[in-house]
Amino acid sequence: MLETIEKPDGARWGLPILTVVDTRLLRTFAALARTGSFTATAADLHLAQSTVTVQIRTLERELGTRLFDRLPSGALPTSAGRRLLKEAEEVLDAEARLRAVAAAGNGDGADGTVEGPVALGAGESLCASHLPRVIASLRRTHPGIDLHLHPAGTAAGVEGLRTGRLDLALLLEQDVTEADLVARPIAREPLVYLAAPGHPLAGRDADWDELAAQSFFVHEQGCSYSDHLVRTLLTLPGPPPRLTRFGSIEAARSCVAAGLGLTLLPRATVERQLADGRLAEVHGPAIPPVPVHLTRHRRRWTSPAARAVADELTRLLPA
Repeated sequence: MLETIEKPDGARWGLPILTVVDTRLLRTFAALARTGSFTATAADLHLAQSTVTVQIRTLERELGTRLFDRLPSGALPTSAGRRLLKEAEEVLDAEARLRAVAAAGNGDGADGTVEGPVALGAGESLCASHLPRVIASLRRTHPGIDLHLHPAGTAAGVEGLRTGRLDLALLLEQDVTEADLVARPIAREPLVYLAAPGHPLAGRDADWDELAAQSFFVHEQGCSYSDHLVRTLLTLPGPPPRLTRFGSIEAARSCVAAGLGLTLLPRATVERQLADGRLAEVHGPAIPPVPVHLTRHRRRWTSPAARAVADELTRLLPA
C-alpha cells in the first residue's frame, strides 16, 4: 500500500511501506528470479507450484507492483523485480545471520562452538572419493555442524549458490568466471584414461587417433573434463567417435569394465578398481589435472559453520 510521509520541510513523499515482511515470500521471489520457472522454484524450495504462485501474488500485492512478466518461456523479472532482487538477497542474508547467531549463541564462534546447517554442492566424483573423510573430521571437531551434501555439477552448483540453496560449492573447472561468485582453487584432480584389463589399449600408450577410434563412455554434459575430452575428439579428422553420456560415474565405470569402450575419470574415483584389476589405465595424451574451486556467493553472508566447513575442505582436499 502507499503511505504518505510528511517531510520536515512540509513536502510529502508517497512510498510503499511494508509493515511486516515475510521472508518466505522474499525467498520464493529470489528463487523464481533466478530459475525463471514456477515449476523449478517449487522443486528447489520443496513447495507445491500453487504455493509459489500464491506467494508471488501476495508479495506483488503487498508491494503494489508487478514483479514478473508471465511468459510462455517462463517468468521474467520486470524492472521493479530486478531492482528488488538485490535488496531481497540482503534481507535473506541478514535473516541467515540472525538465525546463525541465535543457534550458536555466539555468531563468530569465539567460544569454540560452531553449529548450524551447511549445504555443500559437489560433483559425484568428489562426493564419493574425498568428502567422506571431510565429514568424519567435521564430526570430531565440530559435531554441531549439520553438513548436507548435494551432488551437483558446475551448472547446478552455480545455480544453487545463486538461489541460496547451497552455502558452498566445489566446482571442477579450469576457471570460475561468474562475477557474482568468489572462487579459489584448493586442490587438483588428476585424470586417467581407463579400459577393461583385456582391452587392446590397456596398459599401452595411445595417441589421439587411436583414442578417436574407440567408443567412449563419459560423464553428462556440464562436466568440465568430459566436455573437454569430447570437444577434442570431435575436432579430429576422420569419423567421429561413438560417445555415450551418463549422469552417473558408476554407469560409465561399469560399461568400461565390461569391455565396451574407454572413459576418462578422476583417478581418485577408480583407485580401488585399478588396484584389484577390474580396470586398467590407458596412457593417452596428457590432460592437465582439473582444479577444484571452493566457491561461494559474493554477496551472501558466510556463516561460522560454513567457514568451518570451508577451512576443513581447504585442509583435507589437497591430501
